[in-house]
Amino acid sequence: MEIFSVRSSQSLLFKNSQNNAKNSKTEEIGIDTGAAASVIFRTDDSGVEGPDFTAMSPGELRNHARQSYDGGGIDQDTFAAISEPLPMHAIDAQGNVIDLTGITDGTLFNFRDYYENQLQIAMSIGDSDSVKTLKSIVNFLNV
Repeated sequence: MEIFSVRSSQSLLFKNSQNNAKNSKTEEIGIDTGAAASVIFRTDDSGVEGPDFTAMSPGELRNHARQSYDGGGIDQDTFAAISEPLPMHAIDAQGNVIDLTGITDGTLFNFRDYYENQLQIAMSIGDSDSVKTLKSIVNFLNV
């Protein structure tokens, strides 16, 4: 999906035009610099941790993966694998069938355990392509 800027060069020229500056109503707006500034929003940087992949919705996971992909944190194959929808059923490392039909984009899900189980299964059956991709996903989730 491509995103294009809403601004064009003409709109920038229009904004900087001297004729349009005379008609501006911003001159009537004043800023009271004498008022004491108060803190409205504050973040606590101490103890900042990454997202909780043990309780995250599929939509949140895709968004986080997209940010990491755009930032160069993960490769395209890892991003594509994370972006795929979950299957209807999966098998865990003990051989139990897991019903995933109730997982929607807004449902919290433990992706860390899911992908670690899928990695163990891929390693046990010797699927080297899946192992490579799943190792990359598990590394992404454990960072």
